[in-house]
Amino acid sequence: MPSSLPLSRRRLLAATAASFALGALPAGFMSARAQSLIQRPVKIVVPFSPGTGMDSLARIVGQQLQQRSGQPAVVENRVGASGNIGSQVVATSAPDGYTLMVTANTFVMTPPLYKNVPYDVVKDFAPIGQMALGQMVLAIHPSVKAANLKEFIAQAKAQPGKIDYASPGNGTPQHLAMESFKLAAGININHIPYKGSGGAVQDLLGGTVGAMIMPVHTALPFLADKRIRVLGLTGAERSSMAPQIATLAEQGVSGFEVDLWYGMYAPAKTPPEMVKHLNTELNQILADPAVRETIQKQGMVVRTGTPEALAQLTAKDLARWTKVIEDAKIQPE
Repeated sequence: MPSSLPLSRRRLLAATAASFALGALPAGFMSARAQSLIQRPVKIVVPFSPGTGMDSLARIVGQQLQQRSGQPAVVENRVGASGNIGSQVVATSAPDGYTLMVTANTFVMTPPLYKNVPYDVVKDFAPIGQMALGQMVLAIHPSVKAANLKEFIAQAKAQPGKIDYASPGNGTPQHLAMESFKLAAGININHIPYKGSGGAVQDLLGGTVGAMIMPVHTALPFLADKRIRVLGLTGAERSSMAPQIATLAEQGVSGFEVDLWYGMYAPAKTPPEMVKHLNTELNQILADPAVRETIQKQGMVVRTGTPEALAQLTAKDLARWTKVIEDAKIQPE
């Protein structure tokens, strides 16, 4: 694959090729098709652009769902308003199980940032199940004279407002994760929002900004080249991709743990038997070793569960990020 292609385009092509490479139907797929409640084409809405983690997941899972049911599963990217446009499409669709959404925890972060969100993330959606976890790290440019997390916090406290940090935009998980970290660490650093990850990462590498929270698989090549310094993982556990990197909690900043999580939803009032069937299909697809390996190559770790567990996670994180936004005094748009 030509390296001159944009990163998002390369990731999309890789995910699509990988999903087709899963190819041959494993034993039991024909029986699953015979028992499937899915009797016509399924639309999977992704409220963000092609090449994102949720888009990769939707295409991988959609391909397998199509093989299992014998019905087309089409991924549709409905971009805009930090995911609100695509989410509204699903919220107002017929609750029959044939319109689904694959999204990330941005889903529960953006509503408190907008004054007139036309849906309720708890009342207007039927959770199907969690799909994957994307771990993140706190990275700094080498020009920031801090060898470790403790020194970074000390420098930020000694020079409040002097360090800039980048994010892919207002309301993104990277933005709110850093705001949550600032509150936990008691520091003041400046937010510089970008329109997407590409420019934010490039400016971190160039030293235009001093810090950024980014996916671990994005950071590792730059860490190997010593273009950035990684201070720790933002989540609750270490990463199998880089087990030598300690979490921020292990280093004394607790009550802050943040990962990217991905899940599948349907419109509210989708029949319970269809929700249960879709959850079973999703969990069986994600249990396949070839699928798990493909997802891991996209920088994510499979995480599955019940619709009830995703409903609890949705409500808990909505309350959490609403409080972070209020405490950080981030104004709704």
